[in-house]
Amino acid sequence: MKRPWLVYGLAFVGGLVVFILFLSLFFSFIIALKDKGFGRPKIGVLEIKGVILEAEPYLSLLRELRERRDIKAVVLRIDSPGGAIGPVQELFEELKVLKKFKPLVVSMGGVAASGGLYLALPGHKIFANPGTITGSIGVMIQLPNLEKLMEKIGVSTEVIKSGEFKDTGSTFRRLSSEEKRYLQEKVNSLHEQFVRAIVEERRLSPEKVRALANGKIYTGEEAKKLGLVDELGNLSRALEVAQEMAGLKKAEIYMLPPKKGLLTKLFEEKLDLNSKLIDPFNFRALYLLKN
Repeated sequence: MKRPWLVYGLAFVGGLVVFILFLSLFFSFIIALKDKGFGRPKIGVLEIKGVILEAEPYLSLLRELRERRDIKAVVLRIDSPGGAIGPVQELFEELKVLKKFKPLVVSMGGVAASGGLYLALPGHKIFANPGTITGSIGVMIQLPNLEKLMEKIGVSTEVIKSGEFKDTGSTFRRLSSEEKRYLQEKVNSLHEQFVRAIVEERRLSPEKVRALANGKIYTGEEAKKLGLVDELGNLSRALEVAQEMAGLKKAEIYMLPPKKGLLTKLFEEKLDLNSKLIDPFNFRALYLLKN
């Protein structure tokens, strides 16, 4: 004897159970997001530390801060002596884009010199501690010369090249006078780009910036008098101003990059031992901005 009511009843009960499970999972997900502060207004803090040799992952983090609706303002925390020009300029341009969408406040730590200062320029407000080391405005190329060492151990090289300047900066010989002039032109051109960025972002006269751009370092206190930074203050003060600029009475702090665990750090250190970056010759043609 067929019992359709039983079939329908079981189907109804089964559907009800699935629906209840779905609601339970959905609300658990919402509660989890709420516990993590999802949707609440936040101040994003991006920390840039050490020598800057590549733009990633900072570029992707800057894009995240720009695109997230819950991030209402950004504080850029800089503790860096500078780095390679290409990555620094790449980050500089990304910061200029970010400041069009959200308040950008810069907090200088112990050191924000040369390329570190370059990255601070787009900030709506730049804070430094009185003893922060900044300035060091300039560009240099540092090339090792192992010619005499190679002679002592009996090593020589034969170079076949397509052009006169193709092996400029070789570690196996000195630079010729023509090569020195050639590289000096590049340094001067890159230096002028740095000066131009300061003039445009800090609204200082070209003459004043060129007078400052002699490679000297300045304390935060000196930098304020010179117009390179806006105010003296620590990270807490920068966060307060960012919150005010965003029009927020209360905001959570969202730190980037995320802090790494001990195992991750140990694993990365092991990888670095096998990295070609350990090879000093890999830096032969890097233009460095550092104090």
